[in-house]
Amino acid sequence: MTEQSQLSEINLGPEPAPHMSERYKSYIVGICTAAYVLSFVDRQALSLMIEPIQRDLSLTDTQFSLLSGLAFSVLYSVMGLPIAALADRRSRPVIISIGIALWSLATALSGLSKGFAHMFLARVGVGVGEASLTPSAYSMFSDMFPKSRLGRAAGIYSLGSFIGGSAAFFIGGYVIGLLKDVDSVAVPLVGHVYAWQLTFFIIGLPGLLVALVFLLTVRDPVRRGLARDADGAVRKVAMRDVFTFLRSHARTFICHYAGFSCYAMVLLGLMAWVPAFYMRAFGLSPTEVGYVLGGVVLLANGSGVLFGGWLVDRLTKLGHPDGAMRAGVIGAIGMLVPVVVFPHVRPLWLSLALLAVTMFFASFPMPASTAAMQVLSPNQMRAQVSAVFLLISNLTAVGLGTTLVALVTDELLGSSQRIGTSLSLVYGVASVGSIVLLWRGCAHFRRSLAREERIAAGQPNIAS
Repeated sequence: MTEQSQLSEINLGPEPAPHMSERYKSYIVGICTAAYVLSFVDRQALSLMIEPIQRDLSLTDTQFSLLSGLAFSVLYSVMGLPIAALADRRSRPVIISIGIALWSLATALSGLSKGFAHMFLARVGVGVGEASLTPSAYSMFSDMFPKSRLGRAAGIYSLGSFIGGSAAFFIGGYVIGLLKDVDSVAVPLVGHVYAWQLTFFIIGLPGLLVALVFLLTVRDPVRRGLARDADGAVRKVAMRDVFTFLRSHARTFICHYAGFSCYAMVLLGLMAWVPAFYMRAFGLSPTEVGYVLGGVVLLANGSGVLFGGWLVDRLTKLGHPDGAMRAGVIGAIGMLVPVVVFPHVRPLWLSLALLAVTMFFASFPMPASTAAMQVLSPNQMRAQVSAVFLLISNLTAVGLGTTLVALVTDELLGSSQRIGTSLSLVYGVASVGSIVLLWRGCAHFRRSLAREERIAAGQPNIAS
């Protein structure tokens, strides 16, 4: 059986590209990054518009946290598993294109919300669509780049989240500022809508064009390093094989999944709640918050994720097989003190400076966690292993992490003005947990990687 015929068993869609130029590989990374930008614009704009949405839909902090956290994260995480299983067998560009179209439409529908239930369902749709992107993109990158370049590719891709978050702040701040004295805006076929509703239309609908371009221009890379049965045929991997693989490296993945999930709790929680903190603690308007935080996210998080990707590759080239895990430890240590302190210092510039330091180090796990999973996992499992991580990470970071801050603020402290204390408590503890878990995980990861390299050399059953 030829390599091409074996690949046909796990690919459905356009013919895989047998040879890719460096320029075309860069294009694929670039358009995946552009899609990631859109995904974060769509999910992050909600946090900036907390005040007008709460006012017009009569929502509490806890209800809003469910919209920005649970509504998105549950289906994003759960649907990631079956979608990733498809990505390990079928055309990844087709899967991504469908997902982009779905989340873009769901974002636009968020602008039609008349109450909590309507908005909740729309955010669920955003989560389902976005579940298609990251596992599929990670899997393609692993087939296009060697281990020594994977961290940088993942870093560039991860940069999209912060360009998107920054753009959401800038666009949201601009639109809200532009329409701050306007009660409603007339939209053809829709009628009169609030300024925040119009913002959802503006940021959601362009994604349909990106979905079409992605479908027409991106070819699926040839899958490399495919695990085979004893007769040499490409092995078909079921979800139970993935969980068997995870159990065989249980200590490694417990430390990885839990450690990077604590890490993500800090990053994504801050992205969700920092706008509300600066509006309440410093009296900034939504427009001012949008511009200020847009700059912080673009510069601090953007430089942090690129540096984190470079650090992973650098540590790997220096002979540290656990370089990705080590980069995570370094970042978690760096963010511990500033994340606890920034909500309690004055003046504004000092608080923002400490927030920028926090965000710089909080960006490290995006390329680090990706590189660790992709290096260790067999080809047919890479998207699914990533999806299991995203399931755990998003339920922890987005679902639990954002809601914990709201519960501490509403129930324990009893005042929305004390949100800064909630941020320090919840994310300080999460930072410590990340440091401990990732540090312990380094040794486990080295042993797991050595074991998988021995298995690959002997070509035994991958579940053994």
